[in-house]
Amino acid sequence: MHEYPTALLTSQFCPPVQYFAKFLHYDKIWIEHKENYQKGSYRNRCHIASANGLLRLSVPLVKGKNHQTPIWEVRIDYKTDWPAKQWEAISYAYGSAPYFEEYAAFLEPYLGGVKRYEFLAEYNAALLKVFLKLLNLRKEIAYTEDYWFSTPEGMLDLRQLISPKVALEMDPHFTPSSYLQVFSHKYTFLPNLSILDLLFCTGPQALLVLKESSL
Repeated sequence: MHEYPTALLTSQFCPPVQYFAKFLHYDKIWIEHKENYQKGSYRNRCHIASANGLLRLSVPLVKGKNHQTPIWEVRIDYKTDWPAKQWEAISYAYGSAPYFEEYAAFLEPYLGGVKRYEFLAEYNAALLKVFLKLLNLRKEIAYTEDYWFSTPEGMLDLRQLISPKVALEMDPHFTPSSYLQVFSHKYTFLPNLSILDLLFCTGPQALLVLKESSL
């Protein structure tokens, strides 16, 4: 794994822990911006822990054949005030988390609707910058200008690896390290949730958890 200086990932919304674990191992990360949008992925959804167990948050998209549309052209649908409901769900889930108040000020503008983006990829890119800053992960990021059917020499293609449809066992370089979650008293550890869960629950120790999860 470490012989590759760069890696290629997809654009994802509030990506899971597995996604950010990859940032520890590469000098540069490329984000795929010219693929066609794919349904049932982390591109516009994420998973968090709630009082009732696993909860999926999703970004509504303007109707159309999004699966045939380049992801950079996929538009977010604001016909309903879903950002307010989204932040309400996050607040209910993590209001009692040790570091919720500390990070909420940075994240609420993006997840609660103060900052609005027309395109999904633009929104994901803005959130990625915030998450990397909160994690204190400084990495060079670039965005593809063409679709790469095959990646250049020295680059590891991870576009199909990090997905709710792919079992974690398929990734030999990621084993989720457990940490205390808000509802640990009700449920067993829920692995590979959105980075939101890791940040709100562990704060400055999040980077250590990422390192412990990476092989």
